[in-house]
Amino acid sequence: MPYAKLGRPKDARRALFRSLVTSLLDKEAIITTEAKASEVHAIAEKLITKAKRGDLHARRQAAAFLLDEDVLKKLFDVIAPRYKDRPGGYTRITKLGPRRGDAAPMVRLELI
Repeated sequence: MPYAKLGRPKDARRALFRSLVTSLLDKEAIITTEAKASEVHAIAEKLITKAKRGDLHARRQAAAFLLDEDVLKKLFDVIAPRYKDRPGGYTRITKLGPRRGDAAPMVRLELI
């Protein structure tokens, strides 16, 4: 499946996604561009699914991606139990309209 490169080299793109996913799980909602949100949405869904397993291997995989240990703890102790009966679709993307400066399509990405 093709993915958005966002005009960045691989390491900068990975750092951006790690930061956005950490912020999403911490604050439970972020406002970003549509292209970034669609990529972050897929990553966050996979992390929540891993957290639902709850085993040590899943925790270490999530810890390797997330930037903050408090967010990791919140993911496993608060967010994952919330979705234990839900088979997927943990995030929602709501369109907000164009950004004022460059007319980039903005969206709100939030946990359901």
